[in-house]
Amino acid sequence: KAEVEETLKRIQSHKGVIGTIVLNAEGIPIRTSLDNSTTVQYAGLLHQLTMKAKSTVRDIDPQNDLTFLRIRSKKHEIMVAPDKEYLLIVIQNPCE
Repeated sequence: KAEVEETLKRIQSHKGVIGTIVLNAEGIPIRTSLDNSTTVQYAGLLHQLTMKAKSTVRDIDPQNDLTFLRIRSKKHEIMVAPDKEYLLIVIQNPCE
C-alpha cells in the first residue's frame, strides 16, 4: 500500500502531469487526483477503449497481450497501464 502511494506521488510530481486515476478490474475509479466528473468521464471512456485494444491485440495474436496504451491528442497525452486487477491512467500535457 505504501509503495503504491509513493509511486502515485512520484508520477503526480512529474512535470506536465495533469492527473492520475487508478481503476479496479471493473473500471471503477478507486484513486484519483482529479475532480469527480472528470474522473468518471475518463474512467468510463478509457476503460472501454483499453478493453477494446486488449481484445484487438488478442485477436491479432492470441499469445499476445496489451501491456501499455498511449494516446496523443492535440491537447494531452494519455497513458494507460493495464494490470490484472488495476488500470493506471496518467494524463499529461505533452508540451511540457
